[in-house]
Amino acid sequence: MTSTPLAALVKAYDVRGTVPDQLNPAVARALGAAFAEVVVLADGAAGCVIAHDMRASGPALVEAFAEGVRGRGADVTLVGLASTDGLYYASGALDLPGAMFTASHNPAQYNGIKLCRSGARPVGQDTGLAEIRTLAERLLAGEGTDPAGDPADAAGPTGETTERDVLPDYAAFLRGLVDLTAIRPLKVVVDAGNGMGGFTVPAVLGTEAGLDALPLEVVPLYFELDGTFPNHEANPLDPKNLVDLQAAVPQHGADLGLAFDGDADRCFVVDERGDPVSPSAITALIARREVARAVAEGADAADVAVVHNVITSAQVPEVIAATGARAVRTRVGHSFIKAEMARHGAVFGGEHSAHYYFRDFWFADTGMLAAMHVLAALGEQDAPLSTVMADLQRYRASGEVNSTVADAAAATDDVRAWAATQGVETDELDGLTLTHAGDGTPADPMWWLNLRASNTEPLLRLNVEAADDATMERVRDEVLAIVRA
Repeated sequence: MTSTPLAALVKAYDVRGTVPDQLNPAVARALGAAFAEVVVLADGAAGCVIAHDMRASGPALVEAFAEGVRGRGADVTLVGLASTDGLYYASGALDLPGAMFTASHNPAQYNGIKLCRSGARPVGQDTGLAEIRTLAERLLAGEGTDPAGDPADAAGPTGETTERDVLPDYAAFLRGLVDLTAIRPLKVVVDAGNGMGGFTVPAVLGTEAGLDALPLEVVPLYFELDGTFPNHEANPLDPKNLVDLQAAVPQHGADLGLAFDGDADRCFVVDERGDPVSPSAITALIARREVARAVAEGADAADVAVVHNVITSAQVPEVIAATGARAVRTRVGHSFIKAEMARHGAVFGGEHSAHYYFRDFWFADTGMLAAMHVLAALGEQDAPLSTVMADLQRYRASGEVNSTVADAAAATDDVRAWAATQGVETDELDGLTLTHAGDGTPADPMWWLNLRASNTEPLLRLNVEAADDATMERVRDEVLAIVRA
């Protein structure tokens, strides 16, 4: 038992903390019992599916969480090792709520849980996670039934456990969504960062799940599953973690490189020269393909929607508009993307952080399916990837620049006052977004910026994009001078 509040562990979208001081079997057991009550039983589901990544602490935490679930009378299906999108597949295919034990790209001492309802529908702070935290805290404080106690003390009979290998079905399902059998032969270097990409890539792009060979030569980097991340952090969003991949692609004469994060739900791409391809450009590429597929299947382009967040590149809505489809803009965060996709029946959604969401994957994010789209787009023609992506990297971006501030609201007000002299349109869907359309000439180029406060730290996050480097740098530096004054 522990009386420690779980606010530091249970975040806005998931559970994440250090093991064992924040997350340990006792806490996992209480969270499992609370998940069973708040989600599984409340939704009328027969049970839930549970998976874990390669972290050494995963199996013991899964066992304890499963005890908590079973103690509330719900059944448990254990799928063992999986990527996060593998767990989403299991939740969708089996129509069960799910729990994925992972801390994504965080260091080895961390672990966590991503929770979903049946059909991979997200569980966040406003959709059950707050209630799960409150109930788990009560259980840990000795209020209510101890989920590790005598089954006779529980509300009903103890649930049952079954084990299931979903990897072959997951691999076959993804191959059914993107056909790679007829592409030209490609050589691809894949950096798994000792994360779950080393488990899923051989199954989906190779033959280890019993599927036929594809016209792909995969050069593996760090495929050994190791939650201590001995080679580099499994966080490709940090440029230093792409260095090995960028060197390996030209060294091997490869056509492209792919990098996955720890739980393999995000995928980053480098071209044949080793240059990174922005996630916004990948979003635009996949949007084109998914809209074209929907139209080929009989949809009117005007009825097709694609979702993007407020800090993806301006080229994303431009590309979507050029297809005749509708661009739906939303706040940053997977819960907002998924909600808007469901609301509009969107075929696809993309974020600047390399999360890619698909209608045909239960509106959930999957880095592997995004990678397959890139492979298909490249393999269906003869040009190198740098040429394929050239018209999808039109603008110059600052990347996200963080500033520690004492008063985020006051600093934002100062930028808002500055904006009044800049000839911009303003919106506040998510933070402060300023857009200067310009007239398309070098004398008056387009630029936009977004300034958002962190939900958890005293930070302001600035993103700037412009038609050219000089304009981007000028706007970035002027705004940072105001924010950091």
